[in-house]
Amino acid sequence: MSEKSYHVPVMLFPAIDSLEIKKDGIYVDSTAGGGGHSSEILKRLGSDGKLIMIDRDPDAIAVLKERFSSNQNVFIVHDNYKNIKSILKDLNIDKVDGILADLGVSSHQIDSAGRGFSYHLDSDLDMRMSKEGFSAKDAVNGLPYDELKRILYDYGEERYAPQISRAVVEKRKEKPIETTFELDDIISSAVPAKYKRQGHPARKTFQALRIYVNGELDDLKDAVYDMFSCLNIGGILSIITFHSLEDRIVKTAFKDFTTGCTCPPDYPVCVCGRKQRAVYNVKSEGPSKDEIEKNYRCHSARLRSVRRIDETIDFSKNKYKNISK
Repeated sequence: MSEKSYHVPVMLFPAIDSLEIKKDGIYVDSTAGGGGHSSEILKRLGSDGKLIMIDRDPDAIAVLKERFSSNQNVFIVHDNYKNIKSILKDLNIDKVDGILADLGVSSHQIDSAGRGFSYHLDSDLDMRMSKEGFSAKDAVNGLPYDELKRILYDYGEERYAPQISRAVVEKRKEKPIETTFELDDIISSAVPAKYKRQGHPARKTFQALRIYVNGELDDLKDAVYDMFSCLNIGGILSIITFHSLEDRIVKTAFKDFTTGCTCPPDYPVCVCGRKQRAVYNVKSEGPSKDEIEKNYRCHSARLRSVRRIDETIDFSKNKYKNISK
């Protein structure tokens, strides 16, 4: 397997520009994939800089080692970004100057028939990014109706969650549901014809199962706070999201970081005790029209970026300013 099996990373230059790479800085690509973003970070680092590449997918780790293991400034870690604190501790690194998280599923994962992420490819119903643990096949064949319905509602915002879940439960009584095409057929038979004209009827169900199997939303909120806490003062956290559920989590956390005193303006002194911990580098930015034309999968991507600040800064002096896009 080579890096060619991975697509050009989404919002490559906006994302790397947002990190404002320092030549002697320490940076983390927390979802390194095939190393597209990492490669650009390395181009901007000097000989004293360091880059930690993290990924939970063993296929990605194999590619990263093939491409970058000879670089003494690179640390390749097979782990989940949610464990950022322990990862840095194991590397004897206290704080870093920037962290990038691209939360999307890689094209390699989607386009690899054996991984089970795509409803366009007939394969084993898997969807595990780590290739370990509970799979989508386990979910559709083992979870009760109410839990399946909740997953489709909560993680896919699927309006036909009851009908799809009921159809899955009935079909698995005949035989286990084992492939992506089997599940796709069940979904198609459960929804009305008009729904099929609005896009592929399986897209939300597959998204929901993928999120559930990989615990993508369960860990994200804590991970965002942990990543932020690992930044030096002046360090930058940049995150690329791909759907409203994860973007809402990131947006809410960043708002928390960038919000200071909430006391009424006529109070002579602050009594809430709240301090602003960050300013926006990029409040919200999407891919360019040209990038969307070349890679439609990136159309829903949003880049958000914040810089950690000293909580004792007097903002009346305008040392920093928020940037909204």
